[in-house]
Amino acid sequence: MNFGATILDAEGLRLTAEEKSFFRDADPFGFILFARNIDTPDQIRALCGDFREAVGREAPITIDQEGGRVQRLRAPLAREWMPPLDHVARAGAEAERAMFLRYRLIAHELHALGIDSNCAPMVDLAFAETHPFLLNRCYGSDAATVARLGRAAAEGMLQGGVLPVLKHIPGHGRATQDSHYDLPHVSADAEDLDDTDFAPFHQLNDLPMGMTAHLVYDAIDDQPATVSAPMMAVIREQIGFNGLIMTDDLSMKALSGSLSDLSRRALSAGCDVILLCNGTLAERAEVAQAAGQMSDQAQARAETALAARRTPAPLDIQTAEADLSRLMGGQVYVG
Repeated sequence: MNFGATILDAEGLRLTAEEKSFFRDADPFGFILFARNIDTPDQIRALCGDFREAVGREAPITIDQEGGRVQRLRAPLAREWMPPLDHVARAGAEAERAMFLRYRLIAHELHALGIDSNCAPMVDLAFAETHPFLLNRCYGSDAATVARLGRAAAEGMLQGGVLPVLKHIPGHGRATQDSHYDLPHVSADAEDLDDTDFAPFHQLNDLPMGMTAHLVYDAIDDQPATVSAPMMAVIREQIGFNGLIMTDDLSMKALSGSLSDLSRRALSAGCDVILLCNGTLAERAEVAQAAGQMSDQAQARAETALAARRTPAPLDIQTAEADLSRLMGGQVYVG
């Protein structure tokens, strides 16, 4: 039987009886953690165990741990990283190695807690007009450089036993609005988009999982990429990404319509799995019912992604931290 075509979250630090029963029936492909789900190492491991016990398998558990402003794990549970754009600037010519080490250490922290996926690398390009909610999360403004840094970040995570989620396909950097609250439009022509925004995603099209962008690309379609069949065709055929594609969070205000309608539209457009965050149990049930089980093609992509999970390679923490400190002139973390 195929997995449920959803990635869902929990309301608190442990699953309630109602959540356990719901997850058992809905069988979501995976789960995602937020700050409200995080207290102590033992509690996080127990919650991850709750998720997997509910579905009866080693379901992937993901999180947003980019470092900087977007990191759900904070001190003392995890290192407090500077924003990625500052990290890259600080490392200079050594940025590629520094990004590998950054995400190798992040993967070590995540895997020790039972978390085996991370919503990174984020290879959206930084432009002069990039909205502040995204700007310092970027790795740079040159597509080739950003692709190299994204590859280094992804490899650091893979070596640490953590599946990377490439985002935000096919590129969020030109947005002048925050898609958590508004629907951004990108007016660049198709050729320009292919040469710039889409280019890092093309270079990283072999990664196991990716996340969509809730943006309208006016040159290609009048609908947000997440629910746009023409945009999904660009992602699959032009960019060449054949990994598992999850939506960005359907509860973001960039999208309009009921959760059930949005779920069906996203899957019909070509997404493989629906991500819903911060919903009530009733809303999660609505999405799970609308999404149903993965298509056979999505299931095959899901199984390919899961097969990319590795046993973490040995890591000498002290050596890795010393190397990173040297590359960054001694300033690695915030505080």
